Amino acid sequence: MFEGQPKGLYALALANTGERFGYYTMLAIFTLFLQAKFGFSSMATSNIFAGFLALVYFLPIVGGLLADKYGYGKMVTSGIVIMFVGYTFLAINVGGGTLGVAAMIGALVLIALGTGLFKGNLQVMVGNLYDDPKYSDKRDTAFSLFYMAINIGALFAPTAASKITEYFMGKAGFKYQGDIPALCHEYLDKGQDIAAASLNTLTDFAQSQAAAFNGDLAAFATKYIDQLSLSYHYGFAVACVSLVVSMLIYQLFKKTFKHADVNTKQAAAAHQENLVELTPEQTRSRITALILVFAVVIFFWMAFHQNGLTLTFFARDYTARTADGALGMSFNVLNLVFVIALVYALFSLFQSKTLRAKLISAVVVLLSVGLLIHKYVSLAPGSFIEVLPQMFQQFNPFFVVALTPVSLAVFGALAKRGKEPSAPRKIGIGMLIAALGFAVMAFFSMGLPMPNPEGATVVDSNLLVSPSVLINTYLVLTFAELFLSPMGISFVSKVAPPKYKGLMMGLWFGATAVGNYLVSIIGMLWGRMELWAMWSILIVLCLLSALFIFSIMKRLEKVAK
Repeated sequence: MFEGQPKGLYALALANTGERFGYYTMLAIFTLFLQAKFGFSSMATSNIFAGFLALVYFLPIVGGLLADKYGYGKMVTSGIVIMFVGYTFLAINVGGGTLGVAAMIGALVLIALGTGLFKGNLQVMVGNLYDDPKYSDKRDTAFSLFYMAINIGALFAPTAASKITEYFMGKAGFKYQGDIPALCHEYLDKGQDIAAASLNTLTDFAQSQAAAFNGDLAAFATKYIDQLSLSYHYGFAVACVSLVVSMLIYQLFKKTFKHADVNTKQAAAAHQENLVELTPEQTRSRITALILVFAVVIFFWMAFHQNGLTLTFFARDYTARTADGALGMSFNVLNLVFVIALVYALFSLFQSKTLRAKLISAVVVLLSVGLLIHKYVSLAPGSFIEVLPQMFQQFNPFFVVALTPVSLAVFGALAKRGKEPSAPRKIGIGMLIAALGFAVMAFFSMGLPMPNPEGATVVDSNLLVSPSVLINTYLVLTFAELFLSPMGISFVSKVAPPKYKGLMMGLWFGATAVGNYLVSIIGMLWGRMELWAMWSILIVLCLLSALFIFSIMKRLEKVAK
């Protein structure tokens, strides 16, 4: 799958990996930060989170319009600089009052603007690499590899966020527990008038933190919130470092993709390519087809990006806080890397054409298996791994990276037989799989108590579900994502009229923006209806979207030829 790809793909993919590592480190703790530092309700948190995501994915429309006029490379470079400034502001602790909220919102606007200039235009440049007939048949594979690189950055992000939180909390004598920040805010607001169960939980926790508790519960609550907020600010600073790495990669390897940094106006002026002239009817047909696809993916992103909102709430409030055995091992990102190495080495073992390559692959297989077995048998009897809510967000990128060669192998085998589904058909299948993912959540949520929408949700320990529920949900949703997201981007880069490439890629992100804003609807339902019923809304929306795209399949496949 790596053979015959242009070098520019790897340079652009690695530049994106650095940027995505910082972004997903921030996103892993963002909703937790909002509720811990400012004491926001689930409704307020949902609106801020969804509004930010919507802005992140709406502004590529502006970035695309500017790039179509001034060039993609200039917008990418400007985007990195603006994002750096935004993350710097987010990393600075200016308190939790009005000034703190204003600084946070200003930082989010800058991050969204920078992302809007960077994200879509970088992907247009990837698509431009495959306008060369020599590489045109590798376009879908290239976007799958590019998407995999994005998720390599995202894979390590939750661990980075968790380790920073643990380090700075431990340094101050604290231990993180998911329901404590909300209980601290509730106690500071109500004092001894809070519910008895909540007061007992907070008191017991404070007493367990002997080094930081002197008997004054109000002082403990204030100090706990301040220290947790500070640890989150340090987590946000990781994004600044990752952007420096991203900029270095982009600048040092620019020569490998410089020929792709041209819009249609620049290409025509330099006579670098024979532009495809479309009739007005063909242009309208292509744009209409793209808009219909955009309408469908709105509902996928509405469902999928619950990972940073309601699925994180579920991880915090309804999921066991410890794991043991092989399940506990899965929360160590190094073990996940060993699994990824095993998967890729197995594929290389069977696909390599030389004996030397096969031997190297066999050695990697044996080492990976040996290390995983060694780590398993070395587990102390009865030992448990502490599970933080944000740690679940590493499973989606892990599954993307691990399953990408599997999906490419399957699609490659189907292509050889002339049976590979078209990109629009893959999108429809992805919507069906997404519905299945939330069916898992609906099933395991039956019988669980409703959340408290305004404060802490204290759930009896015998009702907490196994972490495997969320892990399996992310597995199914990742299958859906692999069918939909890289294929959708590839479809846009192929079908978009040459004069509107930047705009159409921007509109792809615009559709994602609408879906991301609709994420807040589910967040606002948190605590206002049964959990299984809330997940069922997403199931129905995904099924209806799949039905719609299959109903217009012939039209979409016609323009994709």
